[in-house]
Amino acid sequence: MCGILAYFGVDKNQIITESFRSKFLELSKLLRHRGPDWNGIYTNNKNVIIAHERLSIIGVDNGSQPIIYDGIVLSINGEIYNYKDLYKTVLHGKYDPTTKSDCEVIIYLYLEFGAECVKMLDGVFSFVLYDSKKDKYLIARDPIGVTPLYIGYTKTRDVMVASELKSITTETDELDVFPPGHYLYDSVYNSTSSIIRYYNPRWLNHKYQIDGTEEQLCKRINECLTDAVHKRLMADVPYGVLVSGGLDSSAIAAIANRYIKSHPTQWGDRLHTFSIGLEGSPDLLAARKVATFLDTIHHEFHFTIQEGLDAVKDVIEKLETYDITTIRASTPMYLLSRKIKAMGIKMVLSGEGADEIFGGYLYFHKAPNGEEFHKECIQKVCDLHTFDCLRANKSTMSWGLEVRVPFLDKRVLENTIPIVSDKKLREYNGKKIEKYILRKAFDTPDNPYLPDEILWRQKEQFSDGVGYSWIDYLIEYTKKSISDEELKNSDITYNKPKTKEGYYYRKIFDSRYPKREKVVPLWIPKTDWDGVAEDPSGRSQTVHNDHTEL
Repeated sequence: MCGILAYFGVDKNQIITESFRSKFLELSKLLRHRGPDWNGIYTNNKNVIIAHERLSIIGVDNGSQPIIYDGIVLSINGEIYNYKDLYKTVLHGKYDPTTKSDCEVIIYLYLEFGAECVKMLDGVFSFVLYDSKKDKYLIARDPIGVTPLYIGYTKTRDVMVASELKSITTETDELDVFPPGHYLYDSVYNSTSSIIRYYNPRWLNHKYQIDGTEEQLCKRINECLTDAVHKRLMADVPYGVLVSGGLDSSAIAAIANRYIKSHPTQWGDRLHTFSIGLEGSPDLLAARKVATFLDTIHHEFHFTIQEGLDAVKDVIEKLETYDITTIRASTPMYLLSRKIKAMGIKMVLSGEGADEIFGGYLYFHKAPNGEEFHKECIQKVCDLHTFDCLRANKSTMSWGLEVRVPFLDKRVLENTIPIVSDKKLREYNGKKIEKYILRKAFDTPDNPYLPDEILWRQKEQFSDGVGYSWIDYLIEYTKKSISDEELKNSDITYNKPKTKEGYYYRKIFDSRYPKREKVVPLWIPKTDWDGVAEDPSGRSQTVHNDHTEL
């Protein structure tokens, strides 16, 4: 993935001066952590300027951006997994790519199909395309929002687009998150169009549900998730898998491990796995079991509470959030990413999305009925771009490490979200177990994917699993840092913090991104369900089991 930054001025008489170009480059440098390998810039010298900070994963030796062809300029953050198929079956060999980039295909699709080309893409992306002949631009974001994107407007209604808030927050009067599954196709000089939703899956309607025999559903889940993992192993650089020892990341590791055994890379036929936690944490113990079972090259890292505390301010600045659960979970992921990048790894797979799809959070045990359970799954998937996708992408890209998330593949979503709730949360061995059907899909005793104690391990949120004392100490530390009077007399009205921990994070965010609080929502459990605790930690829910021993 990469960093993109674009400016479209509405004044036809404007001239982009050297000083303006220099300033724009400085703004682009604020994204360089996302793309440390190279940078490029395009300008028409009048009213358009597009910059790109590149992280090279495919086509390492070429494929620098912006890519320019026949008056079309493209800057993209993402991967297009079906690009080879698009060249063959949609474009019918009409165009010969000038680079090895998987993203170049977008230019040719645009020339043939216009803005509707976005619907043909299978991948994750945020991109800006400028058609210099028509003086129009196309801005688009992937269906779920795996890659971040912000759009802002100056007082004169010039448009600015960026991968992260930090590069445009001081330059725009209005600023918002560009919505996933949408595009904006408009004239540079006469902006009149609205942002259009192009991704309209059936699963958005909670009335649409699918059922079937357990065998049918398991077969479908196994096949589509396996395919999603395989396509995300498209890379020309060393890669690995983040493994917390929970079901989701462990299943991804197991699938990738089988693939690499039969498709060795130039770096060998053993998968690299990575985990982090406080000394003796539940996740480290579980991840070790997974790595031993799969025979991976496992890398276990430890962090101290002080190291975590020291990183919190940087995490808030890099992730551009003040959400409590995101910061709790992002801090160890941020530290882990730095270690991984230092080893020369540039891409990792991760298990984000499964808890939202299958109702895996422990508060789902308190759902009053199947319909409410299903609605909450849909809502949490729709909100992923503001929480887990943001955490995964920005924590890793803070160090130029790319993360890929197979559970959020379109085909996986279409085959799993609509599954009826009683197949997701149901009784197993005398207890209710979350993500039941996902577990059964990989419960193959004759050729096991994972040990049973991992396959049926209760959900442990990452911020808990790295060590129970991590959250406990955060709460205590922020209590000592913020006085009762300071919290009580706070003049914050939007997303007003209810705890000293929340206020501590908010103060840091506001000092770095003043008046941008409305781009940040808050992750909370469904507290209007009876018995659901308000704190986002999974340990706050009564059904949580201690996992200090496996």
